[in-house]
Amino acid sequence: MASVTSLSDSVQQHLASALAASLPEAAGADPLLRRSDRADYQANGILALAKKAKANPRELAAQVVSRVVTGDVIEDVEVSGPGFLNITVTDRAITENLAARAADPEGRLGVPRAERPGTTVIDYAQPNVAKEMHVGHLRSAVIGDSVVQLLEFTGESVVRRHHIGDWGTQFGMLIQYLDEHPHELDHKDAQVSGEEAMSNLDRLYKAARKLFDSDEEFKTRARRRVVDLQAGDPHTLAMWQKFVDESKIYFFSVFEKLDMEIRDPDIVGESGYNDMLAETCRLLEESGVAVRSEGALCVFFDDVKGPDGKPVPLIVQKSDGGYGYAATDLSAIRDRVFNLKANTLLYVVDARQSLHFKMVFETARRAGWLNDDVKAVQLAFGTVLGKDGKPFKTREGETVKLVDLLDEAVERASAVVREKAQDLSEEEIAERGAQVGVGAVKYADLSTSANRDYKFDLDQMVSLNGDTSVYLQYAYARIQSILRKAGEARPQAHPELALHEAERALGLHIDAFAETVAEAAAEYAPHKLAAYLYQLASLYTSFYDKCPVLKAETPEQVGNRLFLCDVTARTLHQGMALLGIRTPERL
Repeated sequence: MASVTSLSDSVQQHLASALAASLPEAAGADPLLRRSDRADYQANGILALAKKAKANPRELAAQVVSRVVTGDVIEDVEVSGPGFLNITVTDRAITENLAARAADPEGRLGVPRAERPGTTVIDYAQPNVAKEMHVGHLRSAVIGDSVVQLLEFTGESVVRRHHIGDWGTQFGMLIQYLDEHPHELDHKDAQVSGEEAMSNLDRLYKAARKLFDSDEEFKTRARRRVVDLQAGDPHTLAMWQKFVDESKIYFFSVFEKLDMEIRDPDIVGESGYNDMLAETCRLLEESGVAVRSEGALCVFFDDVKGPDGKPVPLIVQKSDGGYGYAATDLSAIRDRVFNLKANTLLYVVDARQSLHFKMVFETARRAGWLNDDVKAVQLAFGTVLGKDGKPFKTREGETVKLVDLLDEAVERASAVVREKAQDLSEEEIAERGAQVGVGAVKYADLSTSANRDYKFDLDQMVSLNGDTSVYLQYAYARIQSILRKAGEARPQAHPELALHEAERALGLHIDAFAETVAEAAAEYAPHKLAAYLYQLASLYTSFYDKCPVLKAETPEQVGNRLFLCDVTARTLHQGMALLGIRTPERL
């Protein structure tokens, strides 16, 4: 189905025609239409056009008003202030527009797909092998997953990449220890859980570290093992693979708790680029982008200097021949651009790594791997803070484990659901508790602009009041309850009916869904969609309070209000799904 023309676009077209007729040189000009408190829409573009044409803005505005076609879409236009236009649309246009969205056979509510989609590789959710995921991993995973949903929904071809930390010197220590204590990772139960897998690895890591620090001979053997790993020794690689597989069991269990789909082929860690590192260095050195400095291969920048005023380089290869993160990241860019044919490389990475990525992207541009047709963007995110405004830690000062945090959110949410639920079984309460708890954590993250820090406050997150996912989920569940109680009455649009002020406000806001989704996708800004959905739930609450649905005056009004309920619910459901949050039918 072709996308539904929004009311704002229809109004814009009518104004543009009237404007061109009044001022021929203004053909194609933007009337600068926006929602307004004084009317349905306000157009502010005439002031600038009048100034350019040396015309009186109020007189030009009056000419435009005289040429605006009213009737089907526009009910009334009046001049306001120095030359603004206040526009009111017809009740019929609002209802017909919503009916067209509801009739979309693909269930997309008339949201268009991009006409010329590109390919975006998105790098997000980057845990480390043999290490537990902590609260710091939350934002990359949650923001990245929502941006994936938004981009795919709007038609972009998306390649997911989870750049896990699965390489480096600590693996020599771990492999050597496991080689000398081969039964440490044996599982008595074949169906080991993710948390058990990580508990085993954590215990193994601590034992290996203790031996490494206290036994010089073991330290020597462990360092030799790093060389074997980098050289591709089959036995050493097999041991390394065991660690990776064990960690993946854990990663998948955490992502499942987060209600996120992580696919094995999308996990391409640091090790995935090993075969490219030498060539990446050769290409950079031969092109002159990187130069040798004190034995290391470096890229220098005029605007990156240390406290002593000396340039701070990006070190691609160390003086001992080892490769750093830069070599891996640059090799990943080559792979994503030339093998995956990406137009956009998107990195959902902590803002504290901004300088590193700025230098890596600039190096790739100098090498010609990034250009006007291929861009790289860091979607930098802020820090998760505790209620005290400091980085979120346990009472003992340790980083909070992500699993513990999610478990507590689910526990709190289950208590809220149990309090509200009259007719749910314990099994249903547990299921809803998980959906509400995880949704609360995700929404708190996504409703904040990614680049800002935010306070992690579980009490507030699972509250039924305020800007929380629970408020949105409750609005959705309440609509489903009304639809169930409707009996034989069915949602049906009646464009001939006059609308209450609260119905108009709700209908006009639903009309902006497609525009909001497109904006959130284009700007990688899930918080804009979250803000839209919160306002949608608020407007629905106002409509519900002021407009009886099942006890409306006529059967037609009952049908029309049920229709408004239904299209609101579908918009909430689709919008929340794009944030990665479920909407239970009952709460």
